[in-house]
Amino acid sequence: MIKYLSGYFTSAFLKKRIKSIEFFMRYPIEIQNQLINKLVFYAKNTEFGKKYGFCDIKKYQQFSERIPICKYSDLQFIIKRIRHGEKNILWPGKVIWFARSSGTTNTRSKYIPITRLSMDTCHYKAGKDMLSIYIHNHPKTKIFFGKAVRLGGSYELHKKYNTFYGDLSSILIKNMPFWVENICVPRKKIALMSEWEKKLENIVKETGYKDVRILLGVCSWLLIFLNKLLKEFDKKKINEIWPNIEVIFHGGVSLRPYIYQYKKLFDKSINYYDVYSASEGFFAIQDQKNVEDLLLLLNHGIFYEFIPAEEIDHADPKIFPIDKVELNKNYALVISTNAGLWRYIVGDTVRFTSLSPYRISISGRTTHYINSFGEELIVENAEKALNKACIQTNSIIHEYTAGPVYMNQKNSGAHEWIIEFEKKPKNLCDFRNILDNELKSLNSDYEIKRYKNMVLGPPIIYVARNGLFYDWLKKYKKLGGQNKVPRLSNDRKYINSILEMENNKE
Repeated sequence: MIKYLSGYFTSAFLKKRIKSIEFFMRYPIEIQNQLINKLVFYAKNTEFGKKYGFCDIKKYQQFSERIPICKYSDLQFIIKRIRHGEKNILWPGKVIWFARSSGTTNTRSKYIPITRLSMDTCHYKAGKDMLSIYIHNHPKTKIFFGKAVRLGGSYELHKKYNTFYGDLSSILIKNMPFWVENICVPRKKIALMSEWEKKLENIVKETGYKDVRILLGVCSWLLIFLNKLLKEFDKKKINEIWPNIEVIFHGGVSLRPYIYQYKKLFDKSINYYDVYSASEGFFAIQDQKNVEDLLLLLNHGIFYEFIPAEEIDHADPKIFPIDKVELNKNYALVISTNAGLWRYIVGDTVRFTSLSPYRISISGRTTHYINSFGEELIVENAEKALNKACIQTNSIIHEYTAGPVYMNQKNSGAHEWIIEFEKKPKNLCDFRNILDNELKSLNSDYEIKRYKNMVLGPPIIYVARNGLFYDWLKKYKKLGGQNKVPRLSNDRKYINSILEMENNKE
């Protein structure tokens, strides 16, 4: 009885939130303008606020003229001071939580400040809105009468200088509101375990006999978890274990390369909802059924600006607020937040698919692209082309990465793709040709460089053994959480590292 009352009240509470969502969809510019004024007002007496004269800033134009855009490297020393306990630097008061994130093979870590305000009005609020949207789209849902499996980060929280750092999901789990904790499995003790493979075993044991209806996590890691679950219970389909499973909320990487593997796991229709969340904030949510575009969250403590992708490396790039963006152009995302990040370049590129309301698709990373020959190949191009090649050759990709092969006196350049297939194409040459032709149709710069093989030759495809990418991530202690295989790189750092591991049979 308590279970059903809890499900009823949780659902009723979240239904009310849809009005707030509809409000910022209706008045996006006004809400963003109010938000930046509020952020500036809150931080006017901080060290940063005094340095840039926040007391005098009344309009966006003043804000944009005074405050420089920055990357994490520009903030590294300041954040180190905050981690040592200094107060009122970027945001009022003392910041005690820091989300640690790093590159896939780079041991240097970023420590992103997380305030209580950013947890409540950004991350948790966005989580509630995600569920509200789902209820609105599926009014007969019964997801709250069961449990939600959270597949969070694989790092425990560490204390240093009287402040704490760890994976963002670990920080959010540690501070989770009681009503969320009530529906989530596994318990905090297991969810915060640091050793990924041991944690995975425990999650399988704890969740296998529960009435699970929701899954939350990065789709690549969820896939590993679900396959382990099937093996443990000796079943063919997930709904044999969880008959009421209904929805998967996923983020971190595109679902597109994994969707065929997911469909094989279920004997029933499952809803998939994408979210765009990072250590710096919860930015966007899929708000329509079966439509991948993401609704940008405009009243969740984040003020957005956008740099045209082609200008990201310029010393003085153009930068636009939301009312100046255009459809179908790639922009680097810049944010100012209620955790004290000011005009911070996140590292992602987005493309607007709608301006009323503001919806986006994630087109790539400012660092994850190939442009060694002027071809400007982005992740969005790669995902679409690989998807078409898989459909036409009846193959399934498990993981992939790509990078340049540099030209020399004898040969033109090329792109080398390392692909781990779940189901290999019968003819790899056909797969390569479809991939190549689709990239030409999606990207005119790539097509020009491929003309008569003068600059770029056809793609080179290396078929990886099963488990290579998993072993590679394990070697660099990057299992679980938000860790992911870099899709595209403008150098051969990742490619060479993976091939070396393959050749050494580590």
